[in-house]
Amino acid sequence: MSASRALDTARGCALAALLLAVACGGPLGGASDAPPDSRASTTGAELPDDRTVPPRAGHVDLGREGDPSSAPPSRPPSSEPEAIPVPYRGVNLAGAEFGDVIPGSEGRDYKWPTSAEVDYFLAKGMNTFRVGFKWERLQPSAYGELTASYLAKLDALVGYATSKGARVVLNPHNFARYYGVLVGSADVPAAAFADLWRRLALLYADNPRVMFNLVNEPNNMPTEQWVVSANAAIAAVRAAGAGNVIHVPGNGWTGAHSWASSYYGTPNAQAMLDIVDPADNLLFEVHQYLDQDSGGKSDQCISKTIGRERLAGFIGWLRATGKRGFVGEFAGGDNPTCNAAIDDMLASMMEASDVLVGWLWWAAGPAWRKGYPFSLHPEGGQDKPQMKLLDPHLAATKSTL
Repeated sequence: MSASRALDTARGCALAALLLAVACGGPLGGASDAPPDSRASTTGAELPDDRTVPPRAGHVDLGREGDPSSAPPSRPPSSEPEAIPVPYRGVNLAGAEFGDVIPGSEGRDYKWPTSAEVDYFLAKGMNTFRVGFKWERLQPSAYGELTASYLAKLDALVGYATSKGARVVLNPHNFARYYGVLVGSADVPAAAFADLWRRLALLYADNPRVMFNLVNEPNNMPTEQWVVSANAAIAAVRAAGAGNVIHVPGNGWTGAHSWASSYYGTPNAQAMLDIVDPADNLLFEVHQYLDQDSGGKSDQCISKTIGRERLAGFIGWLRATGKRGFVGEFAGGDNPTCNAAIDDMLASMMEASDVLVGWLWWAAGPAWRKGYPFSLHPEGGQDKPQMKLLDPHLAATKSTL
């Protein structure tokens, strides 16, 4: 798609007016057109530097992509499981994506979340878990087999949580990169990204409680390049016969506040209209933090209403385009301003239940360093302070488990 291409007339006058407002700095504009700093989501674990690389583990071979005519038939989209507003509420379970050593050693370089954590958050009423993993650990070679040992840990966590009635959002936490190279480039073509998702789709097509989050926070790439790669992955998932819900993030770290900004290239508000899903069963995912640059690097929030304000443009875009959205990450520190901002943000998300279907706190997991300000992982048998802010918003979801 050319960044300057005119809107297709089939999108209608309302959509044209929407994008005109974006171009003119109207109500869909973000808080700032300045690019936010990168938030180092995967550096929270206290992992030593004296790491060793173990022998390569066994692998699972699901085969290369073959004749499309031999693919299983497409399945109908899965329906919303419960008739409650914003039905998916929960937390990110981080840890398996931590560390830069590939493949790394479990317990030293990374840690998997546990069933005990799942039980803890289920008891709180959380019914959705976004589980991060590292693409290079799961699939060490492009188009290659999946690592059996790493996959087994992922599959055990998925199986346990979904058996309890929860939803699991699979998330290659790779920032649209593979071994540091951009997806959609000559060295990592969209077909390689699609191959990963084809394999995951074949594994989880029969479990509608599994959702597919294409990747974490694409950034520093042409938005059109990301759209082509996302569409390739979506097509591969559907060709594999999986009707599971797909979460599609935007470029520019998928910030809600910058959904209509242009500092990162073609705005998501325009480019995401070219996302195609034959099953029409996808959600557009945003992340939103409450600090100065929306990067989630500080536990200080800039105002008591900043979450509501930063979500407003994205929510307006969803309503104007008839799309559905999901807030995949949000958080704030434990202080009076942030506590008020989080409470107000939760209220605003519930008010947008006509277009928002879920939210997830960032984050939990056993590998966070002590004192990480956003961690919901209980310490010494005690809840973290922010849990008390989430508790009133979880009563309804207890009935969904």
